[in-house]
Amino acid sequence: MPTCEHCDTHVSDRFVRVFADDSGTVRACPNCSANAGIAEVMRSRARGV
Repeated sequence: MPTCEHCDTHVSDRFVRVFADDSGTVRACPNCSANAGIAEVMRSRARGV
């Protein structure tokens, strides 16, 4: 069952296909970031910012 790495909330397989990084990690989900900025938050968390 896929989860958000940041808040450990369940995310759907469809969400993972769209928003996960190249390794399949979801670093942001609708529960822990603004919907409009999920991709940007994921990139910044992946860089360690």
